[in-house]
Amino acid sequence: MKCWELLLLIFIAIKVVKTQWNVWMPRDISAMTNSCVVIPCSFMYPSGIRPYRGVHGIWYFGQPYPQLFPPVVFKSRTDIVHESYKGRTKLLGDLHQKNCTLRISNIGPEHSGRYYFRADLGGANIYTYPDFSEVKVLDQPNIDVPEEIVSDDSLDLTCYAPDNCPDMSPEIHWMYTDYLPDPLFTADYLEDSNTAVISSTLTFTPRPMHNGQLLGCRVHYPNTTFVYEHLISLDVKYAPQTVWVNASQEVMEGSSVVLHCEVDSNPVSRISWHFGDEELLSDTASNVSLYLEDLNPTQEGIYTCVGDNGYGVMNTSMYLAVKYPPRDPWVNSSLTVLEGSSIYLQCNTQGSPVPTLTWLKDGELVGTIIADELSVLELVELTPQGSGQYRCLAENEHGRSSSSLNITVEFAPILLDESKCTVVREGVQCVCMATGNPEPAIEFYLPDLNITINETENRFNYYTHTDGYTSTGMIKLRDKGEQMGNGGTGIHVHCSITNIYGTETVQLELQQEKKYMMAVIVGTIGGVAVIAFIIAAVRYVGHNNKKENGNPGQDLVSKLENPSMFYSAVKKDKHSLRKKVLKTELLGSKFNSILEESPTGEEGDYQSVGSVAGLHRPELNYAALEFMRGRPREGRAGTGDDTSDYTEIKSK
Repeated sequence: MKCWELLLLIFIAIKVVKTQWNVWMPRDISAMTNSCVVIPCSFMYPSGIRPYRGVHGIWYFGQPYPQLFPPVVFKSRTDIVHESYKGRTKLLGDLHQKNCTLRISNIGPEHSGRYYFRADLGGANIYTYPDFSEVKVLDQPNIDVPEEIVSDDSLDLTCYAPDNCPDMSPEIHWMYTDYLPDPLFTADYLEDSNTAVISSTLTFTPRPMHNGQLLGCRVHYPNTTFVYEHLISLDVKYAPQTVWVNASQEVMEGSSVVLHCEVDSNPVSRISWHFGDEELLSDTASNVSLYLEDLNPTQEGIYTCVGDNGYGVMNTSMYLAVKYPPRDPWVNSSLTVLEGSSIYLQCNTQGSPVPTLTWLKDGELVGTIIADELSVLELVELTPQGSGQYRCLAENEHGRSSSSLNITVEFAPILLDESKCTVVREGVQCVCMATGNPEPAIEFYLPDLNITINETENRFNYYTHTDGYTSTGMIKLRDKGEQMGNGGTGIHVHCSITNIYGTETVQLELQQEKKYMMAVIVGTIGGVAVIAFIIAAVRYVGHNNKKENGNPGQDLVSKLENPSMFYSAVKKDKHSLRKKVLKTELLGSKFNSILEESPTGEEGDYQSVGSVAGLHRPELNYAALEFMRGRPREGRAGTGDDTSDYTEIKSK
């Protein structure tokens, strides 16, 4: 307070030289509720005025004009003041010394406002000074908080308490500082324009975790119960600290998904979702959700959430996998290649997860199963067996698909083992079978007659048939007993097979017809069995006659003594049996394919080619006859042994 008294004296000394009405007092002054405040004041009046009744003064509140009847705070002539100031005001200065300092005790919020001083020097020398002092009554101390508190930047917070009451000096303490990192406290005393303020400065470095934390300043007047507190919440600005998004996930094609992003920052960030270089969504908020519907494989990839609040930028990414079954594979077009060529077959598809690719030929596995989107099958030196359908099968856990192509291998004609000439019932049938691609043309050549038989020359019942890559040609020849030009009895037939890749000519071999041979064998055995049966029957009948007539061997011996009669009977039965065998032979020698049938089925369709006399098969049948012992013919002596006699029966 001594300082403001010194300033007041200097001010008075300066104003002495002036003769104008003037007053000096602090423009602003503050006090804590229930404390006191001293308003320093000094005034000047014209030097030509002589107060004749002394110098008096009046303090008004709110208005400087008496005619407006402002509340009287203090009046030196009387004790009449406004009720709110009764017993609370006191003039500390000496008006004769031009000192108008005023003290207000037990001040309350209602006393906040402007205070004006009026000088009364007697008579008409009364003047209200327009200058004022504005009193602020505080119910809590002031804390000076910077406009912006930034994380990791040093921060100074200052708490102020007025010290304008000579009887009471405040003390300042900080509250809730235990969680602060290395706080520093600095006390200070400030005086300006005859007003005094004490302060305490708290220094520390805030972190993002301190955002929203409470700090407090407490003012206490010793020896009183007056305590004043002021709490603040720290608004710490910091760049995005975390950007939280969904974990990477897998979804099925056609489904929907929601991607969430939450950013921890102050102030809140502008959050944006990005897919590649494209920004999909943005908003200024603490969290943003991106909705994706009817997903397809093109939407698979990395999704990035970016948070930017001006103090920093941060982003986090996640991977969205769109699963789907394999697409229809792409394969080569169908190919036609030459035997011995090598080719590559490609199969390309897409699927998630990556599908396995399998090559199948006509349903059978070929190549190697691989897990990739591309498979190459190498076919080296293709053979005719390489022709067929090749299918690429793509599979994963969500499904399968396939695509096919056909490979056609073309090759020169090849004669098949079934090609031959066969002796049939009344002639020779020649069959020529060949395979090739394109299917071969077949023609026959008879060198002994110098005749070529083909589709344009279709004598000898020429017949052809094609089944796939196999061609079959057939001719039928009939023997007329003519001799060959070379005097032989054989037959010569050549077969020629031809396509665009080559020609081959071979002589067909002549083979006995197997079924016919079998019929002959069966017939021979059957004939012998019949004769044996007849002999057994004769013996049985003779034995019965012997029992009935008492001379059992006489009739049988008489018959055996005339063998020509018995031979005639056997021969007759033998001729009947051969007819049956031939009938069986005709039925059994039928060809198993349509190639063995003539167009008309008549014997007249066969053509003769030379003499096939050499193809006659001489038949020699044997039968064993057992003759029971009888009387020997006259002129022959009996041998006396019990052995069987045999005779040879020939059929011509």
